[in-house]
Amino acid sequence: MRNDSRLSRMLHVLIHMDRHQHSATSEMIAKMLNTNPVVVRRTMAGLRERGYVRSEKGHGGGWTLVRPLSEITLLDVYNALGEPHLFAIGPADDQPKCLVEQAVNSVLQDAMKEAEALLLRRLGGVTLEEIAADFEAKLTARWATSYPCAS
Repeated sequence: MRNDSRLSRMLHVLIHMDRHQHSATSEMIAKMLNTNPVVVRRTMAGLRERGYVRSEKGHGGGWTLVRPLSEITLLDVYNALGEPHLFAIGPADDQPKCLVEQAVNSVLQDAMKEAEALLLRRLGGVTLEEIAADFEAKLTARWATSYPCAS
């Protein structure tokens, strides 16, 4: 099963958008993500509907960030993307009358519900600003180690 990387990709895009003065076209974002501009527009639509980004058509148009990164959590972006499946594993339904399958599915479903609740709580507690700050710290550290005589 293929991973759904939309959450990671949109977090990446939003942090880049925060760092640039101008709007980003769907074509620019598509090039950054190595995808099609139509995919970008479709994916960004959920973020626009939730009020995190704005889009303008025409020359000089594109996508702009509407809210500060400090007001957007990972959970917000996850929800705007339509709440994609969090886990690839799940119960079997080959033999629904089989008591073993029922017992296995019951335990798996309980464990998955618990894991999902924990993950969603964690996503709700992290803002994009925190990720951007981590990026800035890593960038500063890389710059300092690349130029040892800069201090």
